[in-house]
Amino acid sequence: MIHCPVAGGKHVEPAHFRLMMGCAEMCRTAAHFMLINSPHHKHICCKCAEICSECSEDCERVGGMDECVVMCGACAESCRRMAA
Repeated sequence: MIHCPVAGGKHVEPAHFRLMMGCAEMCRTAAHFMLINSPHHKHICCKCAEICSECSEDCERVGGMDECVVMCGACAESCRRMAA
């Protein structure tokens, strides 16, 4: 979240910034559902994987966010495994 406001341009497009914030919040929610051993964690992880994949693609589109692309992609894959 710190990189984008400093970088400016495409990095602060409202849709991109909302997606990143939503991705971070969804990851936090998925982690919490797993920590409390909720039987609904598989549903949450499935949605988390979708959002993380979308975020990874959008960070790639914006450019200059290689770490975010990799991390969001890895999170999406991890969530897919947990949702299975």
